[in-house]
Amino acid sequence: MRKQTFVLVVLCAACCLQTWGQAAVYVTREITPESLVRIYESLGVPATGRVAVKISTGEENNPNSLSPVLIKDLVRKVNGTIVECNTAYGGKRGNIADHRRVIHKHGYDSIAVVDLMDEEGEYAIPVRDTKWIKSDIVGSHLKNYDFMINLAHFKGHPMGGLGGVIKNQSIGVASANGKANIHTAGKSTTVDGMWRNTGNQDGFLESMAAAAQAVADVFGKNIIYISVMNNMSVDCDCVDHPAPVMLKDYGILASTDPVALDQACVDIIFGMTPEEGNDNGPLVRRIRSKHGTHTIDYAETIGLGSRKYNLISIDK
Repeated sequence: MRKQTFVLVVLCAACCLQTWGQAAVYVTREITPESLVRIYESLGVPATGRVAVKISTGEENNPNSLSPVLIKDLVRKVNGTIVECNTAYGGKRGNIADHRRVIHKHGYDSIAVVDLMDEEGEYAIPVRDTKWIKSDIVGSHLKNYDFMINLAHFKGHPMGGLGGVIKNQSIGVASANGKANIHTAGKSTTVDGMWRNTGNQDGFLESMAAAAQAVADVFGKNIIYISVMNNMSVDCDCVDHPAPVMLKDYGILASTDPVALDQACVDIIFGMTPEEGNDNGPLVRRIRSKHGTHTIDYAETIGLGSRKYNLISIDK
């Protein structure tokens, strides 16, 4: 009788979650290679076929990007290829040769093959939301993959306010010209015209959401999202000399819903009580100053996912 009652309670709970439209977001407070593999497995969506693991390779002197030691076991478990695209700003990742030197310096090519997806060109994929951008311009190698693990490093961003899985999938998968398209909210599809056409902040944020949805549509159910909350500067990994990290490392979160995952990370940051050695104030102010949460709100509006979630710990 007790067993039957327990099963009934579990089934009722599952039904309630489905009714309420809450996405499952898994969390572990451990940031280790083993816990990264565990949280991937907790999603119950095995990566199959040709697997792209999308990370940010980080600027040359930025120490905050995801460590090869941390991600190696997961990448190798899924027989994955690390994927990235060139940047659209002055730096050490704006062309193939310099970008590969940074990749080598950071050690990513020692754990897996690294594919710069725009090395041989770009192509446009359709967007459902055409309010600002009429297509999403991505690296041509995107079509070579069957499955994507969006492995993001959660942190701040000088233009978008925050960098999570939505940014990693939009700006991160776009070619340099595609980045210009997103940053200018469709006003320019070339890097040359990018910095003359910025200024529409909400248009930029909404374009990120639209581009992320376009990439999600390419993979359908064959995409999952993981966000590592460590080394959380107010600056992105794209900043060569980022502001000092003011927050303690928190953990790793994962979901099949990118909107829920980014929302959960933001809620964790905003919900912290500042204390010595763990000051959330700078990151909260950075996110608010750039209207950063609007990306998440708009992503929900266009149907990329739900901001409602159920946080589930996988720690014993």
